[in-house]
Amino acid sequence: MGAMDSPDFPVARFDRRAWPMGGRLDYWHAPDGWPVRRYRLGPGSRGRMLVLGGRGDMIEKYLEVIHHWAERGWAVTSFDWRGQGGSGRLTDDPLCGHIGDFADWIADLDALAADWRAEGEGPTAMVAHSMGGHMLVRALADGMTPPDAVAVVAPMLGVHTAPLPRWLAVAIARMMVRSGHGEQRAWTQKEQSERQRKMRQKRLTHDPDRYADEIWWRDHSREIALGPPSWTWVLQALESTRALEQSAAVARISTPMLILATTADQLVSTPAIRRVAARMATARLHVYGREAAHEILRELDPVRLDALARIDAFLDETAR
Repeated sequence: MGAMDSPDFPVARFDRRAWPMGGRLDYWHAPDGWPVRRYRLGPGSRGRMLVLGGRGDMIEKYLEVIHHWAERGWAVTSFDWRGQGGSGRLTDDPLCGHIGDFADWIADLDALAADWRAEGEGPTAMVAHSMGGHMLVRALADGMTPPDAVAVVAPMLGVHTAPLPRWLAVAIARMMVRSGHGEQRAWTQKEQSERQRKMRQKRLTHDPDRYADEIWWRDHSREIALGPPSWTWVLQALESTRALEQSAAVARISTPMLILATTADQLVSTPAIRRVAARMATARLHVYGREAAHEILRELDPVRLDALARIDAFLDETAR
């Protein structure tokens, strides 16, 4: 199906500013006791799905797609990464997205996925966006027990550093961390004016309504709101993506994988996505054009529904 073709399912009306009926919001505790906010929805007649959000995300941003997959029979589980959303903070600044080491998130994912896997039988799938896509691919490369199929959407397999060259971005991040600024915000997220909000929105999605949903959730639940990443996060992202791209383990990933990306992405590196995808024998790559910004699953419906149709068809084929 082409990117602008009509999908084979109708556009259902869904209240994106309310939790779906029948879901369960609770906390999963990591091996060190850290509480990770978790949400579960769906009957599970089709199988079980784990949804991984991106940097700065919270479960609420993905209720629409969680509901979509629950309606298709999946028992869907999603969660907020340690230090963001409703899973606490790792610095005294509640708006700073910080992690000391990406390995901490990999450890959380390994443990949570092990518990998730033990909850039942049947086909299993994982769907991940942006930073979540990086964590998932890295965990698979590191030997995490794989699901039957994986879909990664705009995965952070490289960081878009323009207008700076990558080497300069790395040098600046290392200097800031070494000088004691690792836990401080790497930049200011300006949304004080309509023009600033519009600029940020266009980097994420062409859909102003879905972008407004994110702002609504942040304004109504301030404890889940998050701003820019820390300098340590920036350095970890630059180093971890490069290490993953160069790792021989990437070529050994045998899990069927669908990768969706866009040439217009201003946050992650589409050329890096292409390079990594080319090294995985079981990966399929579809790249959108200017019609899609970074948040493909929160785009205008022609793109969003096309992406969902591609993921659904892929999972119907591979997660059986």
